[in-house]
Amino acid sequence: MRAGVRITVTFGAVLAALALPGTGATAAPAVTTVNTSAELTRALSTVHPGDTIQLAEGKTFTGNFKAAVSGTESARITLRGPRSAVIKASGGRTLELTGSNWNIEGFTITGGQKGLMALGVRNTVVDGLKVHGIGHEAIHFQHGSSDNVVKNCEISDTGKETPDYGEGIYFGSAKSNWPGGTPDKSDRNQALHNRIGPNVAAEAIDVKEGTTGGTLDGNTFDGTGQTGANSGDSWVDVKGNGYQVTNNKGSKVFVTDKSYGGFEVHVQLSGWGERNTFANNTADVRSQYAYGFYVHKDGLGNKVCASNKVTNAGKGFSNVGTASGC
Repeated sequence: MRAGVRITVTFGAVLAALALPGTGATAAPAVTTVNTSAELTRALSTVHPGDTIQLAEGKTFTGNFKAAVSGTESARITLRGPRSAVIKASGGRTLELTGSNWNIEGFTITGGQKGLMALGVRNTVVDGLKVHGIGHEAIHFQHGSSDNVVKNCEISDTGKETPDYGEGIYFGSAKSNWPGGTPDKSDRNQALHNRIGPNVAAEAIDVKEGTTGGTLDGNTFDGTGQTGANSGDSWVDVKGNGYQVTNNKGSKVFVTDKSYGGFEVHVQLSGWGERNTFANNTADVRSQYAYGFYVHKDGLGNKVCASNKVTNAGKGFSNVGTASGC
């Protein structure tokens, strides 16, 4: 056994190891506890479906880490640790995920230009992370990353290097970054029960054109410290199609003298920014220039429901008519 690495196996794994060749027996999932950056790098590269990598309590893992191995639907890979376990970088992508079917749970990510960057991944759950002190965005799923969930995370102090790119949670890619002009179909992603802010420089959640069918539910936004750079003046900006934005609660947006809102829909490209629904949200806007809800172009099937609650919005509830029964 390598020094500093603990492998935990079940009795079933022992039986599998003793099985005769050709019986079809496989090794049982392992739990590997890591204490150093080198151990984490090695564990990420050698992990198998069903395995768990446990970050040791109170340890800081310094560097840029990559998780490229995929789990399966029935044998997911888990990377977990307590909040006192910290993955820290001085630049680049602190944790880059290109493998699918992961559970990423509990620990802290800080430093780096990007916090957690996921590219082309599916069926991954990010649960209970603390992400702060990031140069650009905190958590980003792009390049066809679909059917993923970000939940119960705490995100603050983003855009430390470039406020224009300081989003909390980011789904998809801007049209200018689509390879060959093909939409980045990062679809059906969910952001659930996250606490985003203060000092998130851009939007708390930014949903890009090219993405479809996601859910933003039960999140809490604190806009204190938002900079307004690159039009990042709202908690939520939806540029995709068919999103359900429900039960979120926001307070304070960046104050500017242009018309905007706490929750926004924008049309960056024809065919996008359509059929999104906003229901049961609470918006304490605190700006004389802003609406609670601002829809860039009316008549595209977007619904701002009467069930939303808006306070301290100088421009009023919404710049478009409200829908009842939702």
